[in-house]
Amino acid sequence: MSGAQRQMNLGVFVETTGRHVAGWRHEGVDPLAPLDVGHYRQVIGIAESGLFDLFFLADGLAIRDRSAERLGRGPKAHFEPLTLLSALSMVSRHIGLVATASTTFNEPFHIARKFASLDFLSGGRAGWNIVTSSSPAEAENFGNGRLPPPEERYRRAAEFVEAVRGLWDSWDDDAIVADRDSGVYFRPDGLHALHHHGEFFDIRGPLNIARPPQGHPLLVQAGSSSAGIGLGARVGEIIYTAQTTLEDAKSFYARLKGLAREEGRQPESLRILPGLFPIVGRSRDEAREKFDYLQSLIHPEVGLAQLEHHLGGVDLSGYPVDGPLPEDALPGEGADSRSGLLRHIARRDSLSIRDLYLQVSIARGHPVLTGTAADIADYMAAWFQEGGADGFNIMPGWLPGGLGDFVTLVVPELQRRGLFRTEYRGSTTREIMGLARPVSRYGRLNE
Repeated sequence: MSGAQRQMNLGVFVETTGRHVAGWRHEGVDPLAPLDVGHYRQVIGIAESGLFDLFFLADGLAIRDRSAERLGRGPKAHFEPLTLLSALSMVSRHIGLVATASTTFNEPFHIARKFASLDFLSGGRAGWNIVTSSSPAEAENFGNGRLPPPEERYRRAAEFVEAVRGLWDSWDDDAIVADRDSGVYFRPDGLHALHHHGEFFDIRGPLNIARPPQGHPLLVQAGSSSAGIGLGARVGEIIYTAQTTLEDAKSFYARLKGLAREEGRQPESLRILPGLFPIVGRSRDEAREKFDYLQSLIHPEVGLAQLEHHLGGVDLSGYPVDGPLPEDALPGEGADSRSGLLRHIARRDSLSIRDLYLQVSIARGHPVLTGTAADIADYMAAWFQEGGADGFNIMPGWLPGGLGDFVTLVVPELQRRGLFRTEYRGSTTREIMGLARPVSRYGRLNE
């Protein structure tokens, strides 16, 4: 609508019982919830009542933190995301359904077919979170044991996405006519074999499912390394990221939007949603009590193991837990983006190992906000209005209660300020988010 106030997009990051490493121990959480579909039905119902854009399921193809196998102190058994989202598509109507799937340990035809199917099942609400996988534990589950180097994984990912998009265009939108009288089910000239031949893939096609309702399911991407940012600028429509200050967020936002423009894209064709871990109360004291309670549930072994894992598998056992993060034990500057972020936070804020593991256990490097609805909304408004975000990926510490608090308290405050919608408009996720439906490469888009 011309002249309408710009409004933010919101996603919810759903990690079994919550983002906090000890969320499963919260008195308001069922510790067996990760394998209970009723738990996820409740969570998606809360998110949809709060008019969220996206319901995002994180995933990996292994128990990536080997200390978890040794310690047995966290929920590591949970559903495969596309299977779960297919079930949840039947009990939701508006919210986008985003599943994580690796380009390193899948094939383009599989991914294209599965996400097209989810798009049909949900009436046009599927989204693919594109990851390259970064854990050797995942490689060990696929008969290889060797994780390709980052530059190779990202070259494969770029070609993988291009092949998937081509497969989604296999059918013209009006190719299926299902004409009983003539006996013609589809127009042969409306079906296209891809004939993709590249460095990693040789794929004939066509896909054996029609063009998805959204044309292409949403493409979501979260890499913050140089290669990840490059991939996001080329193909990402939703970008998840982790910044801890407004200045860092503004720098990332400007860089990514600028790179997208260099790729020939309009900056508004991709939405940048930093992760945010909010703990909200009706007073600041109440919010702080909730925070302190969660922190009290962290077992020291788990906190240290989490930090070691997110620093790339280093061993900190020989260092005093109240001393500084040891430079000689850390990976080099070329390590992955999350490891680099934690190093930066530790240096900037002069954090001890204990200080840092307490932070990591909360939100793994994302901003943690504790306060009233007005406090949370003030923070979000500043990032949104000053060029640091198009919205946020909300990471509740425990589920369903942490999300319920946000929907009950913060969403009405954002709506009061005109920063968030008061109703869903549109049927597909692209329509609701104001993102264009991709035109088929074969030029037969049926509007």
